Amino acid sequence: MARYVKISCLSAPQLRVDPKTDLQETVELMIRYWERQLEQVLPDNPDIIVLPECCDRPEKSGYPLDRMKEYYRHRGDRIRDYFAGIARRHSCYIAYSAVRELADGSFRNSTQLIDRQGQVAGIYNKNHLVEGERTKGDMLYGKDAPVFETDFGRVACAICFDLNFDELRLKYVGQRPELILFSSAYHGGLMQQYWAYSCRAHFAGSVYTHAPSSIISPVGEIIATSTNYYHYVTRTINLDCEVIHIDYNGAHFRKMKNKYGDKISIHDPGLLGSVIIASETDEFTVHDLIREFGLEPLDDYWQRALAHRCAPGNLEE
Repeated sequence: MARYVKISCLSAPQLRVDPKTDLQETVELMIRYWERQLEQVLPDNPDIIVLPECCDRPEKSGYPLDRMKEYYRHRGDRIRDYFAGIARRHSCYIAYSAVRELADGSFRNSTQLIDRQGQVAGIYNKNHLVEGERTKGDMLYGKDAPVFETDFGRVACAICFDLNFDELRLKYVGQRPELILFSSAYHGGLMQQYWAYSCRAHFAGSVYTHAPSSIISPVGEIIATSTNYYHYVTRTINLDCEVIHIDYNGAHFRKMKNKYGDKISIHDPGLLGSVIIASETDEFTVHDLIREFGLEPLDDYWQRALAHRCAPGNLEE
């Protein structure tokens, strides 16, 4: 059955604050800053809002590291709790990316997924820090790659430098999230699209304003981006979808459309040899379609092709 999810990704520069500013005032300035940013997307009633990496950190230029740590300690969970209140009042999820201090005094660069009730549904700690985050920022590398269950689907997170490392991506490939939330200070270029296709997942990236925030389909196609004029993007996607290769499946596509018409969609991004099939109705799921027409999902096709290559007599001596 169709599972429509409305996603908003917000691009915003870090707020420049004089380091001499009182820490409580800095927290209040940060909350007012994010109030203004959220006003741009809340009228669209998104199901989830994705924020950029370290979204509530004062702009680092001219802000001493020791003062930054003082700010983190004073801020505590105040800004997270502000976002939790927004999530609760607007019945949406928020991917809140920020540095946080643990009980042992060490820090993590984390995404906290806040649910519609304002509760923390899960925490992802950045697995692949930039070295300076460890050597200067007292942060520890995260080791887990959790996938979170939400009321619309399975969600995974990545943060900035993470996008360069196959180790994390392959963990997600095995866990099959339906949506990857990417909070970042850098865009990543083609790696965003590669992650989406490799994980067979939609990808929602929130990046600072020097690069666009994007929503990407499971075939690596950019669905929507923020622009140089408007530093946010909102788009509805359908998570009841599957990537299907044209080989051995394409002969069924016309029969499917003839029977179900606009109750299904078959989208070809071109050049890839694979399409996205989705159920656009409450009457059946995309997996019902796959069973009815005997379709083979892309990963099953790859596995069958590899097994055939290695079958006795098929591989050169």
